[in-house]
Amino acid sequence: MSIFAIGDVHLSLDERIEKPMDVFGPRWANHTERLRDNWLEIVGEEDIAIICGDISWGLRLDEAMADLLFLDNLPGTKTITKGNHDLWWNSVSKLNKISERMTFLQNKAYLLDDGTAICGTRGWICPGTEGFDEHDRKIYEREILRLKMSLDDAVSRGAKEIIAALHYPPSNDKFEASGFTNTLEEYGVKTCVYGHLHSKDAFKNGYKGIWNGVNYKLVSLDYVEAKPVLIK
Repeated sequence: MSIFAIGDVHLSLDERIEKPMDVFGPRWANHTERLRDNWLEIVGEEDIAIICGDISWGLRLDEAMADLLFLDNLPGTKTITKGNHDLWWNSVSKLNKISERMTFLQNKAYLLDDGTAICGTRGWICPGTEGFDEHDRKIYEREILRLKMSLDDAVSRGAKEIIAALHYPPSNDKFEASGFTNTLEEYGVKTCVYGHLHSKDAFKNGYKGIWNGVNYKLVSLDYVEAKPVLIK
């Protein structure tokens, strides 16, 4: 069993949703087909795939269902965190009834047989980001609490190793410590994967590499060229 990660798949397979991604540049050309082909080549049925938010452009669950079923039909078991564009995301208990091969993470951990736990939450922009205000602070603090709840669940269930999945980068573009980075360090998280950043100008705003013992990996689809990244 291997663990892979990718974020920001930005699917729109429902015929009611018109959201062509190639308007954002050549890295998005035929991205759904490229994702499918790369996934089939890389990910096996016994593997785990973490998907770090921004799953579907659907506004309601019925509009997102074609995208979720597309992912469900790909090999492997999927663990999914919420992105800022996932407006269809409603009751997590309802979402977790869609398929046994997809787990939507919210306040809980997904524990593998080998003791590896996958934890996660959406995240938010961090203090020090331009325009960060009191409204952002409330969401930021709430998302830190949700991350801690997910990590606490992993610890209480005896996790031997923890992988964290966020949608937003865990720090600002100055790479300053945040409540997210401090929490990941406090719980001994080994790897943190995240997405949200798009285009060459934005890619540089996410920390990549080992920082205080945590290995940070940017896995947004356009950054990884629509190829799920091997995490473990």
